[in-house]
Amino acid sequence: MPDTVVSLQDVTLSLKSNAGLVEILHGIDVSVHKGETLGLIGPSGSGKSSLLMIMGGLERATTGKVAVLGHDLSALGEDALARFRRNHMGVVFQSFHLIPTMTALENVATPLELAGHRDAFDRAEAELQAVGLGHRADHYPAQMSGGEQQRVALARAAAPRPQILLADEPTGNLDGANGSAIMDMLFGLRDRHGATLVLVTHSHSLAARCDRVVRLTDGRLDQDTRAAE
Repeated sequence: MPDTVVSLQDVTLSLKSNAGLVEILHGIDVSVHKGETLGLIGPSGSGKSSLLMIMGGLERATTGKVAVLGHDLSALGEDALARFRRNHMGVVFQSFHLIPTMTALENVATPLELAGHRDAFDRAEAELQAVGLGHRADHYPAQMSGGEQQRVALARAAAPRPQILLADEPTGNLDGANGSAIMDMLFGLRDRHGATLVLVTHSHSLAARCDRVVRLTDGRLDQDTRAAE
């Protein structure tokens, strides 16, 4: 379909461990369409985060085809994959992955500078304002709460105006109030920039906000449910 932005066909993932080869994903077929919000749910160890990482080119499928925005990710080398993510994707992790020696403003501006945007710091400042942290622009991660650090991470992911936003348990390290605020912001960023959003979550209330929910069990696609009209 012309509006398909992510397509996985018969994807498997096997990783080596001290105990031998571990089968993580088995024959996954799933597509994500432009502007859609897809929630990935399932018990711990079901393969949700691994599937998200494959969609983002952060993990390579062992077999099968992974196409994102019409590009075959298996055909791209590591440098090309990094450029592709930089130009088309924003990724938000459960652990914030901020650079501790940089201020909030510098953390948000860095991917924009790497992409060659001359207005990197102006755009970074605007994104921090959008997540309510304009007053914290000159603060370092260690000077901010967990909720504030996650908001900086959201601003960093959204600043390049990505076509696809990937979020891996973005509220996992936050309390209920902060987690709810972060999800409101994440959906707000999706609406403001028109991005396709794929997120891993254990929260049933959060999954209910998605257009569609895919459930994984033991590395297999167990259920694919579209939200009730």
